[in-house]
Amino acid sequence: MAEVKEISSEELAGLVVKGMQERKALDVVVMDLRNVKNAFADFFVVCSGTSDTQIDAIGDSVDKEVWEATRLHPKSTEGKANREWILLDYYDVVVHVFKKDRREFYKLEDLWGDAEFTYYDEATV
Repeated sequence: MAEVKEISSEELAGLVVKGMQERKALDVVVMDLRNVKNAFADFFVVCSGTSDTQIDAIGDSVDKEVWEATRLHPKSTEGKANREWILLDYYDVVVHVFKKDRREFYKLEDLWGDAEFTYYDEATV
């Protein structure tokens, strides 16, 4: 059995971003929640995709990127069946892959307005 490589939550968030960018995710944002009172994770990493196929591919790419670097799978995965909002929970880093209209509807970034935001454009790799 492969040994899990320990990395910081910040490094894990970076791997997630890389996995998202591999599949041309849109509007990637890392929300640093470490200084937010009562936050249950260190980071939320959020992105959008334009189709259910792309949403699925982004989720798979994130899982692959994290697995190859750390041998860690998410403790839970939600939304793979409907492919409108896929959530991958890596304990300290929670990944949200939205179909564009669902992201606009839920406005997750507005709910965590106290977080520190880092935005990545599509050209950043």
